[in-house]
Amino acid sequence: MYTKVFIPYGGYYSTPFVRWQGSLQNEHAVELAAATTKKWLASREIDPKIFEYLVFGKTIGQLYTFYDAPWAAYLMGNPDISGMHITQACSTSTTVLNQASAAIETGLYETSFCMLTDRCSNGPFTVWPNPKGPGGEMIAESWMMDNFDGGPWRGVPMLQTAENVVNKAGGITKEDVDKVTARRYEQYQDALVNDRAFQKRYMIPVDFKISKKKIGIVEADEGVTPTTLEGLTALKSVIPGGVHSFGAQTHPADGNCGLIVTTREKARALSTDKNIEVQILAYGFARAEKAHMAMAVVPAARMALEKAGVSITDVKAIKTHNPFTANDLYMANEMGIDVMTMNNYGCSLIYGHPQGPTAGRAIIEMIEELAILGGGFGLFTGCAAGDTGAALVIKVS
Repeated sequence: MYTKVFIPYGGYYSTPFVRWQGSLQNEHAVELAAATTKKWLASREIDPKIFEYLVFGKTIGQLYTFYDAPWAAYLMGNPDISGMHITQACSTSTTVLNQASAAIETGLYETSFCMLTDRCSNGPFTVWPNPKGPGGEMIAESWMMDNFDGGPWRGVPMLQTAENVVNKAGGITKEDVDKVTARRYEQYQDALVNDRAFQKRYMIPVDFKISKKKIGIVEADEGVTPTTLEGLTALKSVIPGGVHSFGAQTHPADGNCGLIVTTREKARALSTDKNIEVQILAYGFARAEKAHMAMAVVPAARMALEKAGVSITDVKAIKTHNPFTANDLYMANEMGIDVMTMNNYGCSLIYGHPQGPTAGRAIIEMIEELAILGGGFGLFTGCAAGDTGAALVIKVS
C-alpha cells in the first residue's frame, strides 16, 4: 500500500479519443503528446521544469521510438530530465502510474509527469532479418493486425479470448452482452449532457495538421458508434456460437493523456481545488491462463483491493478497460457487483482504445466521478495482451 503518493486534483488531462484512420491518423504519437502536454501545462501556468522525471507510456512503434522518453521531455519543455519508456499493452497506464508511485513512495523523486500516448492508425510494419530462411527471406510483422490476431499465439485473436472466458465461466448469453453494451452507451451519453460538462472537467482539444498551413482541432471523441439495444439484438455474433457482435467490442483509436504524480504537499499546491485530495493507494497485477485474457481483471482487482486494505463493498466507483462486453459481466459475476453501475460516464468499449492512454483516461474519469459523489474509494481494472491484468485503487477525499 502506498501512503505518500498523490495526484493533484485537476492535475491531469486527456485528449478526445479518435477512431483509427480518423483526424489524428497522420500525427506522430510522441510529438502530439508532448505538444499537447506543453499546451496544457501552459494553460495551467505550470512550469514543465518542476518535474524531476518523466514516466512515458506507449505501445505502438513510431519513428524514433528509440528516444521516446527523453525526446518527449525535451518537447514538453523540460530538456534536463531523464525518463523511462514503459510498454505493457493495454495496462500501460496503470503500470506507468505504479512506477511513478513507487518512486515517490521511496523518495527517489518528489514530482513526476506520466505521459501516455498511442496511435493505432497507420501502424508500423517491421521487417526482421532471417539469414537462415529460404533465400534469406525476411520476417515481416504488422504491429497492429498481427498482434490483434494473437501475436506469438497465432490463431487466437483477442475476441476469441473473450469467448473462451464466456465458455469457461458459463451463464453469459448474447442477450446479457447486448443489454450491458446498450447500458454502456447510455452511460457515455451522461458525459455529453449540458454541452459535455463532465468531459470538459478533464478533456482538452487537440490540434492536428490538415496541411502545411492549415490546423484542425478535435474537441470531442470522434468515431463513436450510436448504439441501441434493438440494433445490437439484430447483429449476429462475429464468432459462430459466440456472444459478441461487432457492436459489443471496442475500436482502435488515437489519443493521449497525462497525469502529475507527486507528494501530498506538492499535490495540494498544484490542485485546482484545495478541498479535494486524490491519493493512489495500491496496484495489482495478474495473469490468467492462456487465451483467457478477460479473466485476469478479477485477480488483479482483488490484489489491489487487498493491498489497499479496502473491500469491494467499500468502493464507490468502478472503471474498467473492457474491450469486450463479457469482461464486465465476468467481473461482476465473480465479485458480486452490479454490472449496470460500473463505468459511469464512459469506457473504452464505447469511446475506443488507443492502448497506452486508455486506462489513464478511465482513471481520470473515475477521479472526477468520485469528486462529484463527494469522495470515496475507486477501483480501476483492465485486461491486457498476454492474458494479463492490472488494477489501481485510489481514494478521493
